[in-house]
Amino acid sequence: MTKRKQPAFAPWQVNQLQELRAVSRTRPRELRCGAASEGPEGDACVPIELNTDTIEHVAGGLELHGWEPFVLRIPASPFHPPTVEVTHTRFLGFPHVLQGLRLCIYLDPSREWHPQSGVSATLNRLWWWLVEAAAARFDPSTAMYHAVGGVLHRTPGTPTVVTREDLPALRVTTATLHRRTDARFDLTWRDRGEVIVPVVRLFSDLPFGATESLVPLLYLIDHPTADVATPRAFGPVRRHAPLVPAFTTMLIAAALRSPADSPQYFVLAVPHGAGGPPHLLCGRLTPAVANALRTVGRKRGTALDLNPTLLDVEVPIEWCNMSDEREAVTTRRDVDRPVNGFAGKSVHVWGCGGLGSWIAEFVVRAGAREITICDPGVVTGGLLVRQNYTETSIGETKARALATRLRSLRDDIVVHVADGAIPDDLVAVLGSDIIIDATVSNAVTSVLDATADVAERRAVIVQVATDVASGTLGLVTICPPRSASPSTIDNRAGQVVVADPDLELYHGLWQEPLAGDEIVPTRGCSVPTFHGSAADLAAVAGVATSLLGAHLAASTPIAGAHLIALPHAASGPRHHFVSLTETDLSTGVAA
Repeated sequence: MTKRKQPAFAPWQVNQLQELRAVSRTRPRELRCGAASEGPEGDACVPIELNTDTIEHVAGGLELHGWEPFVLRIPASPFHPPTVEVTHTRFLGFPHVLQGLRLCIYLDPSREWHPQSGVSATLNRLWWWLVEAAAARFDPSTAMYHAVGGVLHRTPGTPTVVTREDLPALRVTTATLHRRTDARFDLTWRDRGEVIVPVVRLFSDLPFGATESLVPLLYLIDHPTADVATPRAFGPVRRHAPLVPAFTTMLIAAALRSPADSPQYFVLAVPHGAGGPPHLLCGRLTPAVANALRTVGRKRGTALDLNPTLLDVEVPIEWCNMSDEREAVTTRRDVDRPVNGFAGKSVHVWGCGGLGSWIAEFVVRAGAREITICDPGVVTGGLLVRQNYTETSIGETKARALATRLRSLRDDIVVHVADGAIPDDLVAVLGSDIIIDATVSNAVTSVLDATADVAERRAVIVQVATDVASGTLGLVTICPPRSASPSTIDNRAGQVVVADPDLELYHGLWQEPLAGDEIVPTRGCSVPTFHGSAADLAAVAGVATSLLGAHLAASTPIAGAHLIALPHAASGPRHHFVSLTETDLSTGVAA
């Protein structure tokens, strides 16, 4: 009789197993644990049971047995938290239950998992997961982050598929994939892509996941609650006409219309348990499998069911990463931030230098509808240390080089380039939402002063500048419609600031530079400029953009000047707003 070989676990796993045994010995009425075995990926798999008699249940909450069985999986590395699975289907479809088996007790392991806390912390999280589940405190709309078993399906090496268009209200249809790069395709229902893709709306979600083989997937499409991997299954229940014949017909037809030796893509639109738009899942069949589909189609036609006698049951599916950017699905990460004031706006940025080049990018990323930029200056290598350009921009005008970058940030942004220092059509300019003058030019200020009192002006006029000595200070003057001219607002704000000793840090913004403040970048006849790094100017530009977004979001923008200082600037208030009323502007007194 040979002795059974014990699994060889890593030191981390041995430590955690010893801790688990100690807990079960000291709390036998709450926890039971069995012998550990080695899982297929080297995990230490331990069957455990928790006594849940003291957990309160409410209507709609998860139904629990007195002693609930689980499998605790402890990975070999402390960089990954233990996972918890069930061995039954009673929890299938409940929020935070992935593929019907795994309990999602860590939403963000990198933040919530602390290896030094050990397996005891995992047991505590499991307990509170059960408490919350039994009390029906999980929000289904956020708990199931994917409708396909609650998990992300992706095969390494596949391209990312971007979708921004709403899905047609058809059970079966076709779309096209447009190749943007080797790593990206765009999914569109407009006939402009080179790859034909069958699209099928399923009748139900796929609680066990979508499998990694074609024939099991075909079964799941019409029997979504069947677990094709093991005998544990709800059963082949179908309450609708079969979808697979239409899907396979479209799949073969699409393969026949695609070049030989090319892969075949398809899309499944899977209903989400919480309602709303379906979750989109994009799969890819290898060129060899796609060629087999073409052979079947040429020999037997397209209108047939695929079955294991026609294609190997192990035909693999490669799942593509789906970047679903539909408005009804994805929430912008900058939602409720001040820069949202730029969303949908028409923006002018005059001067694409140290501040303007960064402000233009931040405005585009914030969701502006269109942007007009102008700066006839040419990009040189010395500018790259602080302006928003690259080596490939050298030799181009700043406006045209920046336009290229801005268009690369968003497909839907409209970028206009004015060839001169300012646009020719000033009447059209005054109809925009905001003009941001970053030129620090007296001539441009004179033009803005002349247009400030035009009755048709709806644009907020803004002038931005930084200090000469360090590039760590910012000045943002705001001239709303039907207010004084930019020069008047700037002068009145300067009077207030210079008269206030508490604002001494900012006095230099209205005074001539001191000796040594300016820098002459090259020998010979070189125009003096200010000190400042990309980090300094991008930071000042970012703060200015946020402050301006808040003004745009306000029902009535206020005339005045924002004073900004970065944390590493000289001592003084980091931010101060000089508010100017009509009375202040007419009398020269401001608060």
